[in-house]
Formats: sequence, C-alpha cells, structure tokens
Amino acid sequence: MISYLNKENIARSKDGVEYHPLIPFLPENAKVLFLGSFPPQRKRWCMDFYYPNFINDHWRIEGQIFFGDKNHFVDLVGKRFKIDEIVAFCQEKGLAFFDTSTAIRRLQDNASDKFLEVVDPTDIRTLLQQLPHCRVIVTTGEKATETICAYFGIPVIPKVNTAVSVSSITHHPSSISLWRLPSSSRAYPLSFDKKVEAYRQMFQAIHIDSFPKAG
Repeated sequence: MISYLNKENIARSKDGVEYHPLIPFLPENAKVLFLGSFPPQRKRWCMDFYYPNFINDHWRIEGQIFFGDKNHFVDLVGKRFKIDEIVAFCQEKGLAFFDTSTAIRRLQDNASDKFLEVVDPTDIRTLLQQLPHCRVIVTTGEKATETICAYFGIPVIPKVNTAVSVSSITHHPSSISLWRLPSSSRAYPLSFDKKVEAYRQMFQAIHIDSFPKAG
C-alpha cells in the first residue's frame, strides 16, 4: 500500500509549528484541485489521507453524489473511511487534494480553522504545474479561501457557492476558476442535502459525471 504520510514533515513538527503531514495527492488527469486549510490533529484521524476525521462529511458527500449512497466510502463497523476505494475513485475521476498552508500553528487545541495561524502558505502555482488538465480550484472553508485569495491577489473573497477567475496563473494550458463551496465540517450550518447539491453543481459544471439526482 502506498503511504500518503509525509514522514519528514511529521518528524520536524515541533515548538508549536506543524508541517503538513500528508504528501500532495496529484493525479495527472486531475480536473479539480481541492484545497482545504490544514488537516486536523492526527488524534482525530481515521485514515492517513485527506479529510480523515470520521465526523467530517466530505467523503459522504462524494459517496452521495457519485453512488447515491452517503456511506459508499464508509466502514460503518470500523468507524473509518475506505481509503483504498477513495484513492482509486479520485484517480479515476481526476480529483487532486492538498491544502493552502504547508505549516501552521494551532492557537487552540482543536481543529477549528479560526484558530489556525498560517506560518507558510502553499506554493499553489507549483502544484498546478503538475496538473495540466486542472480547471477548478475548490476551497471548502473561510481560512482556505482567504489564504488562496491573498496568494493570487484576488481582491474580493468569493461568497459560498460562487466562483471567480484566477487570472494571475501563467504558463498553464487551462483557464482556472476558484470555486468556493460550503465546508464539509458538521460545524458549518448547512444541511447535508444542500451541501451535496452545491458540490454536485460544481462537478456538473466541469462535466464530471455523477449519480442521477433522486426525483
């Protein structure tokens, strides 16, 4: 099994600074690059991959959209996500993952974005150089959106469920949009079904096939 842990970064995380514990997941065929803020503390993980917190609904949203079953990627007995199926699915659909920060400080002992201090923002242009087919960058939280807007010099932070053009990317074969979606955290005050439809609209806009919507 391939490990997505960045063991070097984990080893050098000390004195309150955490370096990103996962390597970027960048399938060559990726059309979408999901950029969160930073993974939660490892004590909250149920797998060594992106969106690892069992009470985060990202993989349930993807399961509902693409398979009509929110538990498609969920091991209900083991209370974990099915990492091998998730990785294969993301490689097939062309979904890439990383975060907008490569190093942070947690100002409180929790996973809340509002208490993250960005130490080193991610070099997103370097990521995109490895993703020639990427057409959309998706952020799923306020901290990630603020960080990427500062990085690209986007003057107005897009509202949830809106997209803006990222015009400052050069030497990339595709035009890139920044699409802000609602957070998959259960702390975000929006129903699961409405989150599903928001994500579905983004996938449909870039012609990534999904499971037919009920009704």
